Amino acid sequence: MTTYAALLRGINVGGNKKLPMAELRTLMTGLGYGSVATYLQSGQAVFTAARGDAESLAAELAKAIEERFGFLVGVLVRDHAYLKAVVDACPFPAADLAAKQLHVTYLSEPVAPERYADIDPAAHLPEEFRLGDRALYLYAPDGLGRSKLAEALSRTRIHKGMIATTRNWNTVVKLVELTAPGA
Repeated sequence: MTTYAALLRGINVGGNKKLPMAELRTLMTGLGYGSVATYLQSGQAVFTAARGDAESLAAELAKAIEERFGFLVGVLVRDHAYLKAVVDACPFPAADLAAKQLHVTYLSEPVAPERYADIDPAAHLPEEFRLGDRALYLYAPDGLGRSKLAEALSRTRIHKGMIATTRNWNTVVKLVELTAPGA
């Protein structure tokens, strides 16, 4: 059995794509996943699965959500080792920052720096971003809601053809804890 985290993009935000977590847990249990638990209302679920890999589980869950709730949701599934590697590789001093200042955008595939060539890093200072393994790290000292760099990074064309979903540092760290062996 492998423990995974499912990251759902854009649910329960601003009254759109309402998906009650209790119903998500029931749906996932019905798919045969074990130890299903959700974290917050913004689309994180932790579960175990004895079959499949991250890609097939994400596709299966996305299809089940569409069939049950009637809307498409981007779903990423990641295991503990990946989630921990993202935390360990953080290029910013996470221990010295408030959680609201640091975010990770999980990406469905690796990206080349050229994708971000139109963004002038100097124009957004002191905000910064760095690329990782299917992850984009964002330092936004005034928080995500006020970040002009986050706005530039969220342009549809930048992440066209992939799933991209952002979590604050508290959630990033909590998902590592929740997926840890014996958690």
